[in-house]
Amino acid sequence: MCGIVGIVGRPPEDPGVIARMTALLRHRGPDDSGVWRSPGAHLGHTRLAILDLSSAGHQPMHLEELALTYNGEIYNFHELRAGLAGPFRSRTDSEVILHAYRERGAKCVHGFHGMFAFAIWDERRRRLFAARDRLGIKPLYYRPLAGALAFASEVAPLLELGRPEIDDEALSDYLTYSYVPTPRTPWKGIFKLGPAQTLVWQEDALRLDRYWRPEPRCSVADLAAATAQLDELLAGIVPEHSLADVPVGVFLSGGIDSATVTAYLDRPRTFTLGQPEAARSEAAAARRVAVHLGTRHTEETAEVADLAGAVDELVEVFGEPFGDSAALAVWLVSRFTSEHVKVALSGEGGDEIFCGYRWYGRAMSAPAPAWRRLSAALLPTFTLAGRSAQRRGCADLERYASFLGLFTPAQKRALAGPRLAAGADDLWHFRRHWRPELPFHQRLQWADLYTYLPDGMLTKVDRASMAFSLEVRPPLLDHRLVEWALTLDAALQRDAATDRGKLVLRRLMAGRLPPGHLERPKRGFNLAIRRWARANPGLLAGALGRLAANGIIRRPRPFSPTNEQTWALLVLDRWLRRHDGAYAS
Repeated sequence: MCGIVGIVGRPPEDPGVIARMTALLRHRGPDDSGVWRSPGAHLGHTRLAILDLSSAGHQPMHLEELALTYNGEIYNFHELRAGLAGPFRSRTDSEVILHAYRERGAKCVHGFHGMFAFAIWDERRRRLFAARDRLGIKPLYYRPLAGALAFASEVAPLLELGRPEIDDEALSDYLTYSYVPTPRTPWKGIFKLGPAQTLVWQEDALRLDRYWRPEPRCSVADLAAATAQLDELLAGIVPEHSLADVPVGVFLSGGIDSATVTAYLDRPRTFTLGQPEAARSEAAAARRVAVHLGTRHTEETAEVADLAGAVDELVEVFGEPFGDSAALAVWLVSRFTSEHVKVALSGEGGDEIFCGYRWYGRAMSAPAPAWRRLSAALLPTFTLAGRSAQRRGCADLERYASFLGLFTPAQKRALAGPRLAAGADDLWHFRRHWRPELPFHQRLQWADLYTYLPDGMLTKVDRASMAFSLEVRPPLLDHRLVEWALTLDAALQRDAATDRGKLVLRRLMAGRLPPGHLERPKRGFNLAIRRWARANPGLLAGALGRLAANGIIRRPRPFSPTNEQTWALLVLDRWLRRHDGAYAS
């Protein structure tokens, strides 16, 4: 894993800015760094050496008129290399990308299996080509400038070119989603490249294209056949994702997804983060899996003596306001895992591709007429505890949003202060990825794959792990597996008798995991934030007071925020104090 930056087109007025931008990504690549300059481009790179640890893997890497800065892993690069003309000077996937682009142009991305964000500057044509992987595992930000374009793996380097105005519409989005959805960022004029998107910049003209769009179809309805197909896919994909010239481990929780990844490897190192409250901790279940599969297991208990300090650190790590409190758990497990390995495989994606989330069951089991009665408003009163009532009578999209959203539109109307945009479509991000023509379970999958997964789940894992220079790879999000999962009939995604998701995965793993493991209830990582906030009443009160004084929120009554809402409001206050010079503290 690495960090990439660049400014193309008009050279920067400050010749040292590219070095400063590069240095801001040192945590993403502490093993090496480099800057490459030409009349048309300044590129920077920080390297986390995973393949070919020699200096031959130094970046930015150039090939004739082309220069590359790249973050990620292409797992099938050996196969691709065999079909390219060469010559090659290294054993890296980076060089394969350069040669593939030289021979195939923008179409090269169709052959890449992996996670990536890269940019290639063509000095002769004065053209930039950039791409992001199909699922959005690796990030890429860009900032159009007068006669130029800047880009980076994270937003902080782009702020070195001047701090633009904060986008209050993006802050309003944050209160809906708990993140700022793609393509927006909290700053006007800075954008995220979306999953499976390519970017071409030439002569101050910018073009975005999408190169991958899987087509869901319910063509697999036989459980035995589906189980055999899944076994074959995992047997190839999971070992492929462990390719590295450095130590590799696995994040092992008490769930099915990470246990499945572990089972398809040969006695890997595994790492588990337990919770202080034994009744809620997944450590014992993970330990049983580790013993059953014969892994070399390490575990640690989460200890957060200063939660306020942890909020500040995560605000620094994420750059944008990010309201999912589970980021703290990923941050903690990444911190101790990075002391042992440089690469960790994880189980992200299993819930999305196998309909594992609880809301799938609740949504799919609801009577059809109830789904299609659109309420005039989602309960105008601001009662945070009454979400089950709010879900009744909502249309499909609104009901989906009520499960995933931070605040419902009605709650936002009661909460939002005068600074936030009024009358906007709060659900625009969900709405543009909602496909009513699909079978219902696939509507949910599709929306998850293009909203919560890249902007929530994968952002969380990337920033929290890269803070400790740890590369995390999610084999269950290999695009071949995702495409296959979108062919499964609804009857193969959830068990009607038990209302549990991941039916095919459970059938496949039966007998491969410890007795009773597949029957365990799904648990999240919960640090009892509300209880902590009650023990520190001044912290939340101060944050709410500042947010209200600055026009971000009002103080409706009654006001009893959930764990997630409490955390998200604390994060927003901390982020504004750090980044908004007009925010009165």
